[in-house]
Amino acid sequence: MLKGRLGLDTARIPHADRHGLLWLGRGQLYVEAGTLRFRTAGGGDLERGDYGLPFQMVSCLVLQPGTSVSHDALRLLARHGTALVCVGEDGVRFYASLPAGPDASARARRQVKIWSDAARRVHAVRQLYAWRLGEVLPAIDLDALRGIEGARMKETYRQLAAQFGIEWQGRRYDRSAPGEADVANQAINHAASAVEGAALTAVAATGTLPQLGFIHEDSGNAFALDIADLFRDAVLLPVAFGATRKVLRDKEGPVERVVRHLAGETFRREKVVSRMIDRIKELLDADDDRGDT
Repeated sequence: MLKGRLGLDTARIPHADRHGLLWLGRGQLYVEAGTLRFRTAGGGDLERGDYGLPFQMVSCLVLQPGTSVSHDALRLLARHGTALVCVGEDGVRFYASLPAGPDASARARRQVKIWSDAARRVHAVRQLYAWRLGEVLPAIDLDALRGIEGARMKETYRQLAAQFGIEWQGRRYDRSAPGEADVANQAINHAASAVEGAALTAVAATGTLPQLGFIHEDSGNAFALDIADLFRDAVLLPVAFGATRKVLRDKEGPVERVVRHLAGETFRREKVVSRMIDRIKELLDADDDRGDT
């Protein structure tokens, strides 16, 4: 890497460089002489230094803890349509985003068309479940599809718990007293929050609408929950049961901290945000009826 220059061809950009996401932490984002710069004390993939950022070539800046942003930097990003999101370490939480993303509405408009058309919505739901379950379910109504998925998840919980050596008593969660659940169920709750945070970053980066989910409906983050669920078997549950094993066997804790740390490692290693972006594009762009140009 050339000192003082963070170029897309030479920098190691965590998670999703092919999508133009740039992950920054422990530093200050500011403008000098019309150039966006990032001064960092070092950490992650960046050494201590002051770097010029080629923001015209970046689709989204992802700011992690320990980062401050000047007003001029926000103004410059907004002017050039570069998205900015603020997240927890390695994307395990989603806190805020600058209301500027891809300078095009085609994908969001396709999302609205699919969501508002019963047949296209069921087709999208079947695609989401096909990715999760490895097979295309029959073209039946949405409630029936949810029922099939729920029944299969019970077996998935049982199998993965056994794989990690966890005694599993079933999925139990009291929203009014989350701390009273057993360690495994607490870990699942915390892992779900982490994966949802990663999904919200992917939704923001693709300029899609978090409120318009195809499977989930009531939440303001319904579409992010749809995307997060694609990674329940492969990411969320292994993180949760892995953290449970660390807490029970190795006496690490508290459980939330163990989950966050393990989730962050997993997100980096498996490029989770990048894969989520791929799925969003595949789901919505494949439905392009050539009328959204």
